[in-house]
Amino acid sequence: MANITLIAAIGKNKELGKDNQLIWHLKEDMRFFKEQTMNKKIIMGRKTLESLPKLLPGRTHIVLTKQNIDIPGIIIFHTKEELMNYLYFLKEEVYVIGGASVYQEMIEYASKLLLTEIQATSEADVYFPNFNSNAYTQKIIKEGKENNIKYKILEYKKKK
Repeated sequence: MANITLIAAIGKNKELGKDNQLIWHLKEDMRFFKEQTMNKKIIMGRKTLESLPKLLPGRTHIVLTKQNIDIPGIIIFHTKEELMNYLYFLKEEVYVIGGASVYQEMIEYASKLLLTEIQATSEADVYFPNFNSNAYTQKIIKEGKENNIKYKILEYKKKK
């Protein structure tokens, strides 16, 4: 089975986005995201795919959607069961990059969460799902401040 990692930047109230756009645009978070996902498979929903300016270079795009999408180079799954069957045979790390409903569907299967926790709040219409932090070991990867906003990049590994 693939090792599933959820990666996101979230506010104090687990805010993810508004109007199909990211809320947070921190250079260090974007660099970390690129570093982590480069040459990997990334799983997303249709709206997240549509929010991208273009396909992200150096990554295999997997989209979970009920819609029929015909974009060359994208792997489409119409049900979570189809996606899980595909992931069952992979022996590599894959990253779930959003949106909220895909995070919600996949969080129970994730062995790791990589969260940039931003010490600010914002208006949002989508949120990262609640999870039991006691079920994970926690490690701070980096702490910083950008545009007067403090953040921590954290790794949550599911306890065995």
